[in-house]
Amino acid sequence: QVQMVESGGGLVQAGGSLRLSCAASGRTFAVYAMGWFRQAPGKEREFVASIIWSGGSTVYANSVKGRFTISRDNAKNTVYLQMNSLKTEDTGVYYCAAQQLAGGRYGNWGQGTQVTVSS
Repeated sequence: QVQMVESGGGLVQAGGSLRLSCAASGRTFAVYAMGWFRQAPGKEREFVASIIWSGGSTVYANSVKGRFTISRDNAKNTVYLQMNSLKTEDTGVYYCAAQQLAGGRYGNWGQGTQVTVSS
């Protein structure tokens, strides 16, 4: 099993920045990729960004391309999400999760961290 702990959320004005962290522990050697997801009030959870653990290739949702950057520090087993030019529609609970196999489902969800962007 892999355990995830997110941190770094908070309240920020539109146009501001935040950096989220996701610390992974446990069977991290079995992880293929890590992903960030978010869930706004009354909406379903949606994909934000992902990064392959070993190669570093990244994928982004269209809504965050050019504003968010996902990165990882393998030595610290930590994945980051740098969020710039934040918009009110970025508000939500942000979760990280692990993908054990390419194309597989994401699991081992963390508890989430709240991001609130005010206008």
